[in-house]
Amino acid sequence: MTMAPSTPDVSPERWRSRAAEVLTRARDRSQLLTNAVDDDELVRQHSPLMSPLVWDLAHVGNQEELWLVRDVGGRAPVRQDIDQLYDAFKHARADRPSLPLLGPTGARKYIREVRNKVLDVLAHSPLEGRPLLDQGFAFGMVAQHEQQHDETMLATHQLRAGDAVLDASIPPPAASLPSAEVLVPGGPFTMGTSTEPWALDNERPAHVVQVAPFFIDTAAVTNGAYLAFIDAGGYDQPAWWSAVGWAHRQEADLSAPRFWQRESDTWWRLRFGIRERVPPSEPVIHVSYHEAQAYATWAGRRLPTEAEWEKAARWDPATGRSRRYPWGDEEPGPQHANLGQRHLCPAGAGAYPRGVSPLGVHQLIGDVWEWTSSDFGGYPGFAVFPYAEYSRVFFGSDYKVLRGGSFGTDVVAVRGTFRNWDYPIRRQIFAGFRCARDPAPGEVG
Repeated sequence: MTMAPSTPDVSPERWRSRAAEVLTRARDRSQLLTNAVDDDELVRQHSPLMSPLVWDLAHVGNQEELWLVRDVGGRAPVRQDIDQLYDAFKHARADRPSLPLLGPTGARKYIREVRNKVLDVLAHSPLEGRPLLDQGFAFGMVAQHEQQHDETMLATHQLRAGDAVLDASIPPPAASLPSAEVLVPGGPFTMGTSTEPWALDNERPAHVVQVAPFFIDTAAVTNGAYLAFIDAGGYDQPAWWSAVGWAHRQEADLSAPRFWQRESDTWWRLRFGIRERVPPSEPVIHVSYHEAQAYATWAGRRLPTEAEWEKAARWDPATGRSRRYPWGDEEPGPQHANLGQRHLCPAGAGAYPRGVSPLGVHQLIGDVWEWTSSDFGGYPGFAVFPYAEYSRVFFGSDYKVLRGGSFGTDVVAVRGTFRNWDYPIRRQIFAGFRCARDPAPGEVG
């Protein structure tokens, strides 16, 4: 089995420049998301599922201080007295509004002071000599962390009531696809990575996985297709749901994706303060794992495993190796995928033909996170780095893996090996899905 090629070796100055770039982009986005609302809305909790925006803002600064100012830089603490307030494991989201948090002015002052020290640390760090420094890993890790919270803050914006405060261009339109599904041949492929410089511990190490042949949808399930499930009474028939899923459907009174509302024969959705008709060609979004699984069962299909998803996204049958991204090893550009909050909704199916995988699967990166059937766990040979609370404490059957990123995911926080995870009941996240199926007898030679 041929391994994916390593990222070209570049000088510390190149890593220094890249680290500064991704840190700046993350901070610009954090400021955009928090400056878009007034101070009252910054400190308000818009949903018990989410922190106040002002908590996220100071939290990203606190993590930056812990890792880059104190650990990497060996500098004196900026605000050691607030560490407990911004430790995500010490306070549930629902409890955070009652904490003595920094106010908007204090939070902005704090993150500005931390960032100034971080840029000085970056300018003087060798970016080699220890794993946390090699190729700027710690700086890349912190940038990814901030972008992940930026996506969380974007989800908070979706949950807030009131007029629209965010703006973005319309994504490219849907385009015709050559087929509804694609055959992924059986056999081995290299899953995960041992060479991606800023890959997180749960993406490592690279290892060979045997996958039986399967078919996978060419594109994510669209709103139009999901409406057929609703119209067929899919939310009213327990036969399509797992026992756990059906119990949750009843308890939560689910009847459609979150933010959807039906009036007469028309379905509407609320999107960042804008009420609009549900567009049929876009991937369905804001559905839980249980809803995705029920749809797949109703359609005579299933959700792909995590390994199946990654093989469909990365494996190149011509070379036998695993690419960094579906389209190749090139970093994502606007021609490849809907990422980085460039748009505020998914693009229609087939909108990014230059992002297609070698097997012909579209939009595996960007648009919507995709539920898989796999529980979150470590790969063979998994090793904690640099701290157990990033991945290992979440391993187990409580969490399902999502892949691919959404329109709200930044380039630095997604790649072909990147793994996301969440509770199977979650719907506020920008998640959809695509289906898979096993070949019928005699269908594959």
